[in-house]
Amino acid sequence: MEVRRVAFTHQDAQKLVAEVQAEYTLRYGGPDETPLDPTMFDAPAGAFFVGYLAGLPVAMGGWRMRPDVTAFGRTVAAEIKRMYVAPPARRAGLARRMLDHLEATARNAGADLMVLETGIEQPEAIALYESSGYAPVPGFGHYAWSPKSRYYGRPL
Repeated sequence: MEVRRVAFTHQDAQKLVAEVQAEYTLRYGGPDETPLDPTMFDAPAGAFFVGYLAGLPVAMGGWRMRPDVTAFGRTVAAEIKRMYVAPPARRAGLARRMLDHLEATARNAGADLMVLETGIEQPEAIALYESSGYAPVPGFGHYAWSPKSRYYGRPL
């Protein structure tokens, strides 16, 4: 997989965002309504990436700095947003590769903690994060109130 940094507004990123929002609607009954300003992913406070196989966009993920989140004694947090692999490309290790890329680029930007929010209707995401060393952290952000949300973090 070739990973390219793109703007959140890039057409390939938006194609995959539409796909993941459709998947959220199937799993949760509606899209993820977390407010996302596309500039959140601009350097140096964020980054967004699309992964390509044979020139086709098949995976995405981004991170944004979260100065309001701390865990594990770490205070420079980056939050993963919109990590997704298209169904035809799943079960090939691409999610783990994207996760590794997100962690490395956030670490290079100064983050010492990676955090994320996922949900109970995404058991494969929970399994990926837990097998990658992520542990539960206190809830934060738009869905902190939701019993369907799960929050994880990992020191970088």
